[in-house]
Amino acid sequence: MHIGGEWVAAASGQTVEVITPTDRNQVIASTPRAGAEDADRAVRAAREAFPAWAALPATERQRALLRVADDLEANIDHLATLTALDTGNAIRTQARPEATNLVACFRYFAGVSTEVKGTVLPAGEGQLHYTRRQPLGVVAGILPWNSPLMIAGFKVPGALAAGNTMVLKAAEDAPLTILELARICAEHLPPGVLNVVTGYGAEIGDALVQHPGVDKVSFTGSTAVGLQVAAKAGARLAHSSLELGGKSPCIVDADSCTDEVIEQVLLASRFARQSQSCTTGSRLFLHEQIHDEFLDKLVARTKQLVVGDPREEASDIGCIINAKQWDRVQGYIDDGLAQDGVEVAYDGRPALQVGPPGFYHAPMILTQVSNDWRIAREEIFGPVLSVIPWTEVDDAVAMANDSHYGLAAFVFSQNLDRALGMAHRIDSGWVQVNQGGGQVVGQSYGGMKNSGIGRELSLEGMLEGFTQIKQVNVKLG
Repeated sequence: MHIGGEWVAAASGQTVEVITPTDRNQVIASTPRAGAEDADRAVRAAREAFPAWAALPATERQRALLRVADDLEANIDHLATLTALDTGNAIRTQARPEATNLVACFRYFAGVSTEVKGTVLPAGEGQLHYTRRQPLGVVAGILPWNSPLMIAGFKVPGALAAGNTMVLKAAEDAPLTILELARICAEHLPPGVLNVVTGYGAEIGDALVQHPGVDKVSFTGSTAVGLQVAAKAGARLAHSSLELGGKSPCIVDADSCTDEVIEQVLLASRFARQSQSCTTGSRLFLHEQIHDEFLDKLVARTKQLVVGDPREEASDIGCIINAKQWDRVQGYIDDGLAQDGVEVAYDGRPALQVGPPGFYHAPMILTQVSNDWRIAREEIFGPVLSVIPWTEVDDAVAMANDSHYGLAAFVFSQNLDRALGMAHRIDSGWVQVNQGGGQVVGQSYGGMKNSGIGRELSLEGMLEGFTQIKQVNVKLG
């Protein structure tokens, strides 16, 4: 682990084996199994580094982050290959874009670091009233395994640009790219500004959340764990932001049965990420007028996707992260197939050319799904698409909103008034109209309802999430 500028083992000496999703029999590394003593050491290192880092002029922090960005960019191919091996994400469709996005995040937050400004209030003669935006202090960032580099980009550069120091907890299933991020950052940042710890969430993660020296917890992961994080952080009135699960609706209108929309719906399905994404458009609402035609085209295009070794450029889809998640996906499929009236539009598993010992899984598309079934309500985190027919806009919006999640949504209609009408009515923190791509650096990203609280990836997210306002009133003369 990287703590206070040094590479260290866990205090206990214990380690965690890292197994690549491409081969369940291949241990590719072991990382320290950190606990409460290690959490305390990391937080103390961040706390010691905080005063000097926060006192630096914003332009100095900006230059440091830009140097990190340049170094990351020089290592994109290495980071992409390591991501493919570490997470199972295909190098062309996900791992390389993830590494590229990380560079963009560092450049963006370096660029806006000088925008951490206060205001002057008109208080009349003899008074100067102004506000300062000050960093919170030590931020604990807790990362998931599905896209660790990308999510680190949402958290690390914004927190550091605002003057905070960090302890970053890597996911035990995919820690290697985050340790590589620590190595690169250590070349350009003072010791203790960014610390990276490894181990199990229930041990080192929990210790960080409850540590009195942590001023803010920034968590990305499941809703169930996020609720626990919020409760424990709230018990000591620590700041927290949570980017949690999703069951995102993808609504296609009767006028949108085109090849371009098919491509965008495939993007929204996140099949290219094994649908291991919180923003997956996993509930596909198709207008009844185009239901069969659209579904035929979608199935035909899905059949062309290549499931294969994530390190190979030809692969569109890589691996599920581990055996537990692979089995969980099978459980949801079995439950869906047991429902009355369900139809299998596509099941790519029989034709799959790869399999054990890797955790490979082909896409599956189920139609005539009811919006109240488990497969339409719970986050599967695997390549399973539930297709639900609709006729009236009000019904489509009502079904879209009939979820305890509210992270992302996708609307496709050539009638812009109709599309925006739906977009404005859907309870979701992020809505895309006529496109299905990923998050855009500089735009606020976060969820409603049980999909979380707080925003990331933007100036607003940095100011609201990583600074606090101090009011200063001065009597003049």
